[in-house]
Amino acid sequence: MRTTTVPRLGRDISLVGLGTWQLGGDWATVGDEAAQEVLAAAADAGTRLFDTADVYGDGRSERAIGRFLAERGDRDEFTVITKMGRRAEPHVPEAYTLDNFRRWTDRSRELLGVETLDLVQLHCPPTPVYSDERVFDDLRVLVDEGRIARFGVSVELVDEALAALEQPDLATIQIIVNIFRRKPLERVLPLAAERGVGIIARLPLASGLLSGKYDEHTTFAPEDHRTWNRDGRLMNIGETFSGIPFEVGVAAAREVAALTPAGWATSQLALGWLAQMGVATMIPGASKPSQARANAEAAEFPELAPEALARLEEIYEEYCREHVHDVF
Repeated sequence: MRTTTVPRLGRDISLVGLGTWQLGGDWATVGDEAAQEVLAAAADAGTRLFDTADVYGDGRSERAIGRFLAERGDRDEFTVITKMGRRAEPHVPEAYTLDNFRRWTDRSRELLGVETLDLVQLHCPPTPVYSDERVFDDLRVLVDEGRIARFGVSVELVDEALAALEQPDLATIQIIVNIFRRKPLERVLPLAAERGVGIIARLPLASGLLSGKYDEHTTFAPEDHRTWNRDGRLMNIGETFSGIPFEVGVAAAREVAALTPAGWATSQLALGWLAQMGVATMIPGASKPSQARANAEAAEFPELAPEALARLEEIYEEYCREHVHDVF
């Protein structure tokens, strides 16, 4: 697996990581043993970075990763990213306090089975939090106390990422960026690179649209966010299909699929494109071992030719830009 260096993280990470929202069971039915098989397949294929959060299955995802690393016995080879903040009820800026941070991180440390968390990111907090110096001072206290090694943020909006980049010791920004969400390439990645901040590409496959396997008749389970959040009813609409209307995304994905070289999957093209754009890592999910292996293999996707890159930009302009560029 190719690795990248993130200066402010202080370690090398695998170019392709594994997102584990689905292992929490909130919207994908992945049993405990199946989750272990997915983690093992990813690790055996070279993945050395797992992304999770304390709210994924109310800790089930963190517990699965903790079990896997304990049984595997080579914990130091892996980087585990977790996130905190969405446990707050109500989810308001005032909930982002040092006492809550200690409580949330102590729970994650226990579930993951570690003394110090490799990286903790604020989990898409209310927008004012990104500009609140007290919040970041409290994160620095967690570092001083040995609860966490580094901190970062996960964001919904480009402007939130830019606000967070003002912090001199911010390690990472996790942001939605993919073939259908290109704005971060213009405004966030150049400044992050200049400051040594790693960009973690989340939703790299646009909730599966960029697998190229969906059509207008595809349906999802009632508990799946791809069923209940298309209108942004319960969480930011950008979390589902990257904010692209489903039918539009299906049509755009067909155009992307037409560019996929023989022997590769459309999902691998989408991940290969991201690698070429300069992200530090990407965190596609997988509910089956075969998906985890295919995602890892995308680290070796051949560099796209200028004509293919230009066509992908045309697809974005034709299908996606009006829905996302001025929104997120």
